[in-house]
Amino acid sequence: MRTALNPAALDQLFGNARTHNVWQDTPVSDAQLQAIYEQTKWGPTAANSCPARFVFVKSAEAKAKLAPALDEGNRAKTLQAPVNVIVAIDFAFYEQLPKLFPHVDARSWFAGNDALIQTAAVRNGNLQGAYFMLAARAMGLDCGPMSGFNNAMVDEAFFAGTPWKSNFLINLGYGDDSKLFPRSPRLEFDEACRIL
Repeated sequence: MRTALNPAALDQLFGNARTHNVWQDTPVSDAQLQAIYEQTKWGPTAANSCPARFVFVKSAEAKAKLAPALDEGNRAKTLQAPVNVIVAIDFAFYEQLPKLFPHVDARSWFAGNDALIQTAAVRNGNLQGAYFMLAARAMGLDCGPMSGFNNAMVDEAFFAGTPWKSNFLINLGYGDDSKLFPRSPRLEFDEACRIL
């Protein structure tokens, strides 16, 4: 039987985890990004479909490509972050199923079924984006997930001619805790949950 994480670990993942908007001038290494993905990839998805793709925007050239797609209110904080992660979805994810789910012909479940592809890709891509944030927080980094950008512009700049489409962004680095907004409330158990 597994044991529960200690309270400090839970606080790092959830209780004290915040959406950051101001970033310290501390780089995030490629090795850190690889380590985050190495944990992210183990999170479960339906039929092990793994439709999420992660593009790490770090260089000045890549940030210049991203900048025009950002909403005005999100531009400064995004460009200040050491890394901007484009969490994308590969809508041809099912082509990888012979490798990822080899014990049945899962590819045939999706090929030609656009509605099922769309539903499965978005649902499981969202899960993987959340796994990525948990992995990053577990490794001591802060996250600023956001959707304030023009998806079509990002897709044209980064994914033209591919089946990949942007889903959301995660600004990644070491946040400045002194610049956090007061924490917003959450729904209580009885407001959000039912036990039947």
